[in-house]
Amino acid sequence: MLRQLSGMDSLFLYAESHRAPLEVGCLQIYDPSTAPRGEVRFKEILATFQDRLDRADVFTQKLVEVPLSLDHPYWVEDEEFDLEYHVRHISLPRPGDWRQLMAQIARLQARQLDHSKPLWMAHIIEGLDKVEGIPEGCFAMFMKVHHAAIDGVTGQNVQAAMHDMKPYQADASNYQPSSGLAQDGDPPAWNLLARAPFNTAWKTTKLGLGLMRALPGAIQAGIATRKKTQRAIPKTVFNDGRVSPNRVIDGCFFELDDFKQIRAAAPEVKINDIVLAVISGAMRYYLDARDGLPEESLLAACPINVGTEDDANSGRANLLSIMTPRLHTEIADPMERLLTIHAATDETKDVVRKIGTRTMTEIPMNLPAPIAKNLYPLLSALALRSESIPYNTMITNVIVKHAPLYLSGARLIRVLATGPIIDQSGIFHAVFSFDGVLSIGFTACREMLPDPEFYTECIRGSFDDLKKAAAGKKRKAKKKTSRKKAKSKKPAADGVTAESKPKKAGKTTRKKASDKSKPERTKKTASKKTASKPTPVTDAAKKATKTPARKKPSARSPKATPIDDAAAKTAGDGPAAGQAG
Repeated sequence: MLRQLSGMDSLFLYAESHRAPLEVGCLQIYDPSTAPRGEVRFKEILATFQDRLDRADVFTQKLVEVPLSLDHPYWVEDEEFDLEYHVRHISLPRPGDWRQLMAQIARLQARQLDHSKPLWMAHIIEGLDKVEGIPEGCFAMFMKVHHAAIDGVTGQNVQAAMHDMKPYQADASNYQPSSGLAQDGDPPAWNLLARAPFNTAWKTTKLGLGLMRALPGAIQAGIATRKKTQRAIPKTVFNDGRVSPNRVIDGCFFELDDFKQIRAAAPEVKINDIVLAVISGAMRYYLDARDGLPEESLLAACPINVGTEDDANSGRANLLSIMTPRLHTEIADPMERLLTIHAATDETKDVVRKIGTRTMTEIPMNLPAPIAKNLYPLLSALALRSESIPYNTMITNVIVKHAPLYLSGARLIRVLATGPIIDQSGIFHAVFSFDGVLSIGFTACREMLPDPEFYTECIRGSFDDLKKAAAGKKRKAKKKTSRKKAKSKKPAADGVTAESKPKKAGKTTRKKASDKSKPERTKKTASKKTASKPTPVTDAAKKATKTPARKKPSARSPKATPIDDAAAKTAGDGPAAGQAG
């Protein structure tokens, strides 16, 4: 079936380069002990994929370009589809630890997909025998898909196509490589060219109408923010020119209940705010260790998925809006930073609401192909030449609420997402919540972040810092409440109540907050919300940043917890999935 890419889907093709392909990935780790025979063979995984090729269009459809780029490309069935080209089997060398796994995933993420074939690859990885927190005998699947073909909604469809709710094992006894669905061949060029004038005229009309709808909201948002000082986006080591074609990938796993406990200390904040605060603290620690922490706050770009299932079914794989909250990396106190980030995200969401989330997608959705294909590379080149930074990091967040998921009988126990980076923004954070575990993963340019293991420790240190600060706030609130109750119940002589007794004069001292859990356990320093440079990390921490593998990573994976929910959906109140994201 001939299906045209939308303007936003096409954007991910026009804006990429060989150094920075716009592809999203997902590392999934499985425990085969749940399979009927206690093991899973590669042939059974192939049989599982082959049985489900018709459940998601992304599996068998490839791109067809319109001659002279007069219109956006089309999806067509690949008449030479080869399943065993897309699903491959590799193994880690001994000992098979987490560091080796991350190095392998980084190499796979850096390889650009072949645009003459369906835009996805899945690597089944064995040999994970020394990964802390993971049972021996587990295997992983790293699946990568081009962003033009997938977003949060379509990503959920792909996950549902591959997995079962019960440990069902495919019968591979009669497996034979298949070409998938019946194909009609590529459409003739004259057919595509004949459609181009009508599509261009229609998109131009929709673009004009969309701009007219967006104008009132843009004026309203501009009036609301005109009195506020617009601060420049600071430049960091992550935003220094072109990215290289080489990647580093790593991440941490946390119990989702720990994030909920932090939220209990500040009920007004959301889980997404806490995630932003953890990433903000990690970037603060890392940049401080490299003597590169700016005085101004860093800026994040958080995609918001505004698409629906109907949009995905109609061929619009990506419908994204963007909010750009400040991360307030200039604030040392973790709880103060969290509350300030919460206020910043609320303010940013308010601006997005004024303009309209769907309205903001009108321009990229309806730009005619000849303009869009030349405009995006030109804007990227101009931004690079002028050293204009769009944002410091991209942060996406996905929540998956499934019953237990199984691939050919093996239970899914861990998920870590990866994403694309672009020139002037060399680090991407992907947050994934599944089965009571929240993972924070990052993909970065290897030249901009040569020490991923140290940055992982920065994430853990930031989380520990925030968790301790939240626990301290709850203890103080509890003591304050207890003192009030004690005073109200205290008996009083001569008819004088406890509350009416004069208080003794005296001074009280309050401990100042500090960065309590820097990765190298530095000396505590007074907390400030200031434009001046914070107390640097110790010399040991600075030295740790000079080499990629100075210290061993901590345990990556807490013990798995049962999965209770049976529905799957993307997070609705914050950054959404699968996007550049």
